[in-house]
Amino acid sequence: MTENKPKLLDQVRQVIRIKHYSLRTEEAYINWIKRFIFFHNKRHPIEMGEKELGEFITHLAKNEKVSASTQNQALCAIVFLYKNVLKKGFGTVYLPYTIEQKYPNAKYE
Repeated sequence: MTENKPKLLDQVRQVIRIKHYSLRTEEAYINWIKRFIFFHNKRHPIEMGEKELGEFITHLAKNEKVSASTQNQALCAIVFLYKNVLKKGFGTVYLPYTIEQKYPNAKYE
């Protein structure tokens, strides 16, 4: 018998609601997670890690020129996905062009 697991974004929604996050936070996190997945040509996040997260956040800063707070929101959404839904941790994420410009000693683990 095959296990009928909910789709990834449905799992994210479920965990967000269990944790009583606001509806706006849910919408924002879902949007950032979708953008992360599409940026990496629809690869499943379980196949990706620190390198891909760094590439995405750097792309937001360098190519889309989003603010540090927007980069931080995207980072938080993706870290939420890995930590709370996929139950996968990160090592150190190197962000050469991004938030580190404003906070040079920041480490995101």
